[in-house]
Amino acid sequence: MLNLTGNGTAHTCDGTTRRDFMQVGSLGVSGLSLSGYLQAEEQGQVASGHEERSCIMIFNLGAPSQLDTFDMKPEAPLEVRGPFKPIATAGDYHLSEILPRHAQIAQHLSLVRSCHHTGAAVHDAGWQMMQTGRQFQGGVNTPHAGSVVSYLRGRRSDLPPFVVLPETMGRGGGNLPNGQAGGFLGKANDPFALMADPSKPDFRVPDLLPPATLPEVRLDRRRRLRDLVDSAVQDFAATENAEMMGRNFEAAWRLMSSPAARNAFDLQQEPHSVRERYGLNRFGQCCLLSRRLVEAGVRFVTINTFLTVFDELTWDIHGSKPFTSIEGMRDIVAPLYDQGYSALLEDLHQRGLLGNTLVCNLAEFGRTPKVNPAGGRDHWPQCFTVGFAGGGVRGGRVVGASDPIGGVPADRPVQPGDIIATIFHSLGLKLDAHLPGPAGRPFPLVDFGYREIHELFA
Repeated sequence: MLNLTGNGTAHTCDGTTRRDFMQVGSLGVSGLSLSGYLQAEEQGQVASGHEERSCIMIFNLGAPSQLDTFDMKPEAPLEVRGPFKPIATAGDYHLSEILPRHAQIAQHLSLVRSCHHTGAAVHDAGWQMMQTGRQFQGGVNTPHAGSVVSYLRGRRSDLPPFVVLPETMGRGGGNLPNGQAGGFLGKANDPFALMADPSKPDFRVPDLLPPATLPEVRLDRRRRLRDLVDSAVQDFAATENAEMMGRNFEAAWRLMSSPAARNAFDLQQEPHSVRERYGLNRFGQCCLLSRRLVEAGVRFVTINTFLTVFDELTWDIHGSKPFTSIEGMRDIVAPLYDQGYSALLEDLHQRGLLGNTLVCNLAEFGRTPKVNPAGGRDHWPQCFTVGFAGGGVRGGRVVGASDPIGGVPADRPVQPGDIIATIFHSLGLKLDAHLPGPAGRPFPLVDFGYREIHELFA
């Protein structure tokens, strides 16, 4: 854990503590890296003209039921169509009545109703595939899309290029990587995870932004400490690891000491009416914070709607405890999501930010076409819906279609590799570019055959 402000304990003869030395030495895993954008541009890995683009990925842990939200089947039998009715929207499609605010901003939102994947029907397998474009196999941990953006484009302000709100995913039941890491790109491209609930009255960013009362002399002592380490270990300073440590120190120092970075995380600067508009809950305030971070220069923000599928209400509507019921989705989960998401899109649009901010709504899979005996729906990777808005996407349309019961794609099948390619395309990354993969082998951004969903941009 990064700590530049703690008090030392065991002092050496020159006043430096062992704890201070070890804390500076751990900066290489802080997830903060220097921009490689110019080199990537020279190598043809990024396109010019998209430097201002950002992405907010909303990941719906638990997986919404496509049949009860975004892909209604009112003509299907009752055990398929479920209890909800479709409503007209400002776009060219209908949505569920449990998402009325989505309906009002549907002119900005386009849906892809023909997503599917061949991974196991367990949460963390889907998390990995939908955030990286690949299954975890052969020990190869593919980096999150945000980590790829971090590596190729780097930071453009004192803030880190890739942030996860409110924290990284918890358990999924399959004992697999959750996809929210730098993978083979290394710890330097891990996201900065907030690890706090921005809806709490005492919210602040733990372990990174120093308290306002911290004396400047203590901060300056930590900076001089780094100079001491550099001068004392000459041989190590000439190595690649030392260079990375130095870069990460400067990045962490910029973040910790930057007023602009501190302001970006300060939700108290927002009028109370704006905070209420988003919803005074964890998800709503994460949506608001994502807008502030994008405004301040963060390239990629991932919002986890929930932290795990255990011990809290989520989209995981198996119908009986310890999971969520359809009624729980209707009364609690859908309203908070509807409010926070619609406020985010409206706010980005009103501020002129939506054109350069891709907002994508993803999930690990869909739900079974037929309601189960407990009155819920189970895991179903064979067909589900995702959404895209902003970032060059033309809103209000539908791409692809499912069959009459929402069980399999009937038109324009889309896989996780296509979804990640769509994100990269919006952000100006060239899909035929390569990353430094395991053992130094070139690793393609997306596997052969996967492309952006071009109908979204036409």
